[in-house]
Amino acid sequence: MEQAHPAKKSARAKSDKKVITAASTNNKPKDGLKRKLQARHITMISLGGTIGTGLFLASGNAIHTAGPGGALIAYGLVGIMVFFLMTSLAEMAAYMPIAGSFSVYSSKFVDESLGFAMGWNYWYSWAVTIAAELSAVGLVMKYWFPDIPTILWSAICLAILFFINILSVKSFGESEYWFALIKVITVIIFIITGILMIAGIMGGDSIGVKNFTVADAPIHGGFFSVLGIFMAAGFSFQGTELLGVTAGESKNPEKHVPKAVKQVFWRILLFYILTITVIGLIIPYTTPELAASDDVTVSPFTLVFEKVGFAFATSVMNSIILTAILSAGNSGMYAAARMLWNMAKEGHAPKALGKVNSKGIPVNALILTSLVGCLAFLSSLFGDGEVYTWLLNAAGLSGFIAWLGIALSHYRFRRAFVIQKKSMDELPYKAKWFPFGPLFAFTLCAIIIIGQNYSAFTGGAIDWRGILVSYVSLPIFIVLWLGYKFLRKTKVVKLSDCILEKGK
Repeated sequence: MEQAHPAKKSARAKSDKKVITAASTNNKPKDGLKRKLQARHITMISLGGTIGTGLFLASGNAIHTAGPGGALIAYGLVGIMVFFLMTSLAEMAAYMPIAGSFSVYSSKFVDESLGFAMGWNYWYSWAVTIAAELSAVGLVMKYWFPDIPTILWSAICLAILFFINILSVKSFGESEYWFALIKVITVIIFIITGILMIAGIMGGDSIGVKNFTVADAPIHGGFFSVLGIFMAAGFSFQGTELLGVTAGESKNPEKHVPKAVKQVFWRILLFYILTITVIGLIIPYTTPELAASDDVTVSPFTLVFEKVGFAFATSVMNSIILTAILSAGNSGMYAAARMLWNMAKEGHAPKALGKVNSKGIPVNALILTSLVGCLAFLSSLFGDGEVYTWLLNAAGLSGFIAWLGIALSHYRFRRAFVIQKKSMDELPYKAKWFPFGPLFAFTLCAIIIIGQNYSAFTGGAIDWRGILVSYVSLPIFIVLWLGYKFLRKTKVVKLSDCILEKGK
């Protein structure tokens, strides 16, 4: 097996032996899970997790709010932040592949109480996201079948997602691979079509760059407008951290995880930056339809395809968005169940949730996750949906909290590696630009969290309700963290005491 950091011949031989042994060991089931995910599965799962309704729908509102230049700045900076987060996660996941990676790394390298809070925070985030996808699928199907109750489609969607996940981990990997492939192909076709339109080869005269100078473009509204869409950009990229969860069931994480990270970064950068650029060049940011971030008929993708004369553009995009919804729900169910299973193994959740069936599926964790997602979805059907709105806002912020935990864990992981005098050659993948990477990601992520609803503080009077709705998950996370710390009397792990041996 090729080594990332070759040394002398004798050292290389020893290192090769270690890697071969680790690889063969990693192919065996661990604690009941089955290592059935191949490199193509992990790459597409991580890539597909970032291409969803955030790109297909919300990107138009981002351009409308901050102009094409402002949207490029926001998505570009968040993309760089996510790159550093993924390299940080990949370094730890390739060296120590665990299904519940975020919570375990936080426990091992920071504090057990932080790991406890991180695990429940991330599980909750995905469980409620499943509810959001159940609601979204009903709205999408209403476009074709306006007379059929949306709850029926939501129930069918839940049944499909549960079946895919309970069948086998390989069925999950295959379904995610094809879901992601459909989205990737759509984005590629969109970019090629857009470039041809800009050049005047399709859809009439050359458009050029004139729409980048409409009104006060390229940046509309200045700094605060750009800051306002950082949160939306961050939501679009959430899901890339699934790489760390899937590593626990990869056939060869030491090889597959680094490969997936290298490919995913360039594809994300290519897709997002090029897509935002194409939309901004073809559609003036002043176009009112761009502000509708939840209507497929005025999705920026639909608008561009209609401009070039593609027949049935709305129906086709509706189908693709349905695929994106199913993909997000599928990934959410997988990630939440694995996180819950791992917390049970760590003693942070009831032991019954740590059981798996003969196929290596954590059935009890999967059932509980599905029930919570279903209950959260049902809350949207009663009253005015106020409870549901609070749940969704809390889930959105929870994703950024998970990213903070990844950056902090990696910073302490690498420092512990040095203090314990371990060789960097033991790392199957080494994150670049340490310590700048995790520190930059941590700082920018914290700024996004704090500034997500800055307008609640800048008005004539403080909008306390807006603050509560936007930041509700922060006090919940802090209560989980400090509450566990107080009850279990946990302490921050000394760098010299961090457990860096695999399998411990």
